[in-house]
Amino acid sequence: MALPEKKKLKARAPTAREVADRAGVSISAVSRAYTDGASVAPDTRRKIIEASRALGYQPNVMARSLMTGRTELIGLVSNNFDNPAFMQIFDLFTRGLQKNGLRPLLVNLSATADAREAVNMMRQYRVDGVIVASSTVSPKFVNGCLAANIPLVHAFGKAATKQRHPVVSADNVQGGRLAAQTLLQHGYKRLAFLGGPEGANSTQDRLQGFCNGLADEGLAPIAHIFAATYSHDDGRDLMKQLLKFQKFEAVFCGDDILAMGALDACKELGVSVPHDVGVLGFNDISMASWASYNLSTIRQPIAEIIISAVQLAITLIKNPDSAIGKTLMPCEIILRSTLRNI
Repeated sequence: MALPEKKKLKARAPTAREVADRAGVSISAVSRAYTDGASVAPDTRRKIIEASRALGYQPNVMARSLMTGRTELIGLVSNNFDNPAFMQIFDLFTRGLQKNGLRPLLVNLSATADAREAVNMMRQYRVDGVIVASSTVSPKFVNGCLAANIPLVHAFGKAATKQRHPVVSADNVQGGRLAAQTLLQHGYKRLAFLGGPEGANSTQDRLQGFCNGLADEGLAPIAHIFAATYSHDDGRDLMKQLLKFQKFEAVFCGDDILAMGALDACKELGVSVPHDVGVLGFNDISMASWASYNLSTIRQPIAEIIISAVQLAITLIKNPDSAIGKTLMPCEIILRSTLRNI
């Protein structure tokens, strides 16, 4: 008769008390050793680390948050989850936060989302701070976070009058002007603009810069059209409309995904790029360099914006009275094969 197998007992995680006993210190000393900026003598810290390694101890973040009042959670908020470009942005944000010992709490604040519910979520999870990764954000959400004393940084946004939170972004007006200058330098004169959502701050700023750059040479866009979303389908469909109703030499697209849709519209209609029509994008996402697109584009310094936003959030969390300002970073041209040679 076979004997029943003994159930394997799940190994119990070592506790802070066991670390303290092994190191010959107090539990509070163990807690301070794992708290950034806390005071603990070097010899005491060494004993605690050695005891922790011997026992395989890892501090309980949730328990530590009860003692420090910090959850090390950062709300990462956006309304652009349908834009493939933001997968790259989220990747960089999560890497940057984790590198600094922080964890992201992703929040989708799309048009159908309730800003008040999103603020309540931030409060319920007791996030240490919020980073908005979007050109436009609901004022109700911003005001709700600030009223709850939650530090907030707006990345890729536009500073408003009497702003109460820091903004770090590409200089979209400068980027739009650079687009106009580049197309003119390449011999294009009759130019169109295919932008993202008309209400987005980034769309308006890029169009403004584009118009300013053309106005410097006594010109203006012969057409401008706006997409409902930053999608490939919208870019393709709107480019087909432009090609059907307008005679233009080049189009400045306010987003790379839109520009890729525009390029595919040209392929479907037998329009040669860059001979018949030039196409210029904005962002320089990784897909822009794919051989099937090889898109000329205006690069915004995405990585630098994200690094700055993370550091601003950390600074605000440590010192809520830090100076509030606006940081604009310049864009640069990346030339590939969708514009004809000078």
